[in-house]
Amino acid sequence: MSEKLTVKNVVNINKSTLSAKDNWSTLKYLDTGNITENQIDTLQIFQKGEKLPSRAKRKVEKGTIIYSTVRPNQKHFGYCDTHSNDLVVSTGFATLDVIDPRINSKYLYYLLTQNSVISQLQSIGENSTSSYPSIRPEDIGNLSFVFPDIDIQNKIADILTSIDKKIQINNQINQELEAMAKTLYDYWFVQFDFPDQNGKPYKSSGGKMVYHPELKREIPEGWGVEKLGELAQFKNGINYEKTSSGSEKVKIINVRNISSSRIFINQTDLDEIFLENDKSTNFIVNEGMILITRSGIPGATRLVSELEAKTVYSGFIIASEVNDLIYKNLIFYYLKNVEEVLKNQSAGTIMKNISQSVLTDMVVSLPPQNLLLKFNSIIDNLLEQMKNVQRQNQELTQLRDWLLPMLMNGQVKVE
Repeated sequence: MSEKLTVKNVVNINKSTLSAKDNWSTLKYLDTGNITENQIDTLQIFQKGEKLPSRAKRKVEKGTIIYSTVRPNQKHFGYCDTHSNDLVVSTGFATLDVIDPRINSKYLYYLLTQNSVISQLQSIGENSTSSYPSIRPEDIGNLSFVFPDIDIQNKIADILTSIDKKIQINNQINQELEAMAKTLYDYWFVQFDFPDQNGKPYKSSGGKMVYHPELKREIPEGWGVEKLGELAQFKNGINYEKTSSGSEKVKIINVRNISSSRIFINQTDLDEIFLENDKSTNFIVNEGMILITRSGIPGATRLVSELEAKTVYSGFIIASEVNDLIYKNLIFYYLKNVEEVLKNQSAGTIMKNISQSVLTDMVVSLPPQNLLLKFNSIIDNLLEQMKNVQRQNQELTQLRDWLLPMLMNGQVKVE
């Protein structure tokens, strides 16, 4: 028999907090920006004696649901599949631990991550007094749902979990492909151990190196040097008002779309805006562009692929178009390699920013064309594999997001 229940009556919210009395030697810390739709990007690790971030307080258990209380539409939520005594999460999360035997915790997680529920929480956040959309843990607790029998909950949770596990496996495949591409770039263009004419690593095999004063380091003999501003054009994105009521509807890439991706921008979560009189003309994204964030996560660098609709990029992003496509992969992986350097070079007080001049003045070493063509051949193959995996994940995500409400409201039955 189905029963309507309120979340706060079937869970403990923010059950336990890390205290000075807790005995630990190593702690893993997860902040809100480092998980999106249950996919963890980064875990910080702290040893006993190291100072923890002030927000590192929420303890979790097996079955704990974590849900960011800031900007719900950015989908910084997750589910703890295994028990871990050494994991704490930010106080920016609400933690929910099911205490009612009639409720499958994973089923509740999927209830709370429906697009309709996310939109409802986002709307609550936008009416808050905070400077950005923000909800309270009790806003989640006050939600009510109709729960079917536990056996049905278990089956639905298993179906949706199987889709998410395939997405996770695909993400791991892409991470390995990304690591291969990064390692190749580092090996060939940082360590200069590209294959010489005998197929041996150039520098390690005694290849001749010459000092270049502008780079302040040695580079292989015969290589050139050029500023990025001579190899590519750079342009800031469009500034717009969310409340704009123009007649042209376009998709827009924002910083959050870059932060939730790794190599290629995920198109399934782009906002739509309305602009006036083809104001978008100068800011349209095309396949040849490299996108670099100016602020938020300064210097984060991504590619775009197979855009399904007219898409622009926001003013917090700089787009780069190479003058000759032969240099695109080299410049992209050069920028990926110096993301941390860009963060350190960023300027500003309230929010750090990357300027076009920082990018155009950066100097890159240029290999002979035949070596660049070999590099492009390998990288293009790896990027195509990544695109294929991302396409499959987009299809799986669309299937899950379509199936989820259908299962929850009983339009699709499970046996």
